[in-house]
Amino acid sequence: MNGEPIRVLIADDQPQVCSAVRLLLVHQPDVVVVGEARDLEQTLALSARQHPDLVLLDWELPGQSDTGALESLRALDPGVVVIALSGQPQARRAALSAGVDGFVSKGDPPERLLAAIDARRHAAF
Repeated sequence: MNGEPIRVLIADDQPQVCSAVRLLLVHQPDVVVVGEARDLEQTLALSARQHPDLVLLDWELPGQSDTGALESLRALDPGVVVIALSGQPQARRAALSAGVDGFVSKGDPPERLLAAIDARRHAAF
């Protein structure tokens, strides 16, 4: 990593999930949350405006098809890292097959999300 904090966009339609993830990330010295989106349209608008390094993407985000959000995000920035979040652990295979860079179940402990972010940061940045 080049010493710059990783810029993260949280995309989830559940306000409590966004709040919990933001609270977790705000305590990480090398992470800056650049926005929160509740649907695909808002995710794409914030991504275009904020240019995040990493998007935490609710795999069941309203307004998207199975791969629509991922394809749209990559069209805006082919290098953006996308970690899918889902309350359905069985969605892991579909998300990874679609090309996300990582997957974390919403039922996993918070440390799992931090580890996924850290792994992607060291692999991509």
